[in-house]
Amino acid sequence: MAEDDVSQALDQDLVARVQRGDSAAFDLLVRKYQHRVGALISRYIHDWAEVQDVAQDTFIRAYRAIGGFRGDAQFSTWLHRIAVNTAKNHLVSHNRKPPTDDIGIEDAEQFESGLRLRDNDTPERELMRQQLEQTVLRAVEELPPELRDAITFREVEGMSYEEIAERMECPIGTVRSRIFRAREAIDARMKPLLDHDDVNIKRSHA
Repeated sequence: MAEDDVSQALDQDLVARVQRGDSAAFDLLVRKYQHRVGALISRYIHDWAEVQDVAQDTFIRAYRAIGGFRGDAQFSTWLHRIAVNTAKNHLVSHNRKPPTDDIGIEDAEQFESGLRLRDNDTPERELMRQQLEQTVLRAVEELPPELRDAITFREVEGMSYEEIAERMECPIGTVRSRIFRAREAIDARMKPLLDHDDVNIKRSHA
């Protein structure tokens, strides 16, 4: 299966989980698309603090509307439209004129890649980052529910062990164990990629 197909299948699975009431699945979608959404919004709005606010508003709107998402378009395309509309509405509400031409999703993605390359990322590094991100997402998806929830509450929502214990109605020791086991499982999936990257780095410096 091609990487794009894997990404779309993952999106579809996460959307279905959100529609069944699993808010943690939406957090994974946010993590996957937050950089792309920020890059897109920054084509309309140039103040970084405003970009962050509009990006947050975009995801809030998407979360509220996701129950009506039927998969007629890719999730990324659907989210792209929401981000564009949210950015334009923000400009209008601040008495600023939005651009007459919308930015296409391909242009936004190229712009995002350009930003990363200007941050001294090589194309190889960018590809590795994408592979690692996809591997982490798949590894989290495959965790048992209690491990997946624990690691999501900790890493995505930033909750304390005490808060997670209260949320999951279990002792703190159980929370620590679940998070440890989840990290072990994720690390095991990432290790082959990281080992391969280390080999390439050593070769490039040989």
